Amino acid sequence: MNIKPLSDHIFVETFNEEKTTKSGIFIPASSEEKPMMGKVVAIGPGKTTDEGKLIPLNVKVGNKVLFTKYTPNEVKIDEKEYLVIREDDVLAILE
Repeated sequence: MNIKPLSDHIFVETFNEEKTTKSGIFIPASSEEKPMMGKVVAIGPGKTTDEGKLIPLNVKVGNKVLFTKYTPNEVKIDEKEYLVIREDDVLAILE
């Protein structure tokens, strides 16, 4: 992927896991709610303050993050779907 997000935007790739019920029925990921965690694939340079100072992001490419449910914007690039969020919407970095 050749994308460079601006400001404090973060591109996240979600985990698509298919689940199986106890009775053996497969539930595809497309039928469930969007997950609230994913892997960071691209980040912007950071947030700029009113004084013009650049504050770098705390997340890094490759981090697994937990983010708020209703804020992501969905984009499709090269037949692959990504979520675009701001660093303020990241709740935690998963280790």
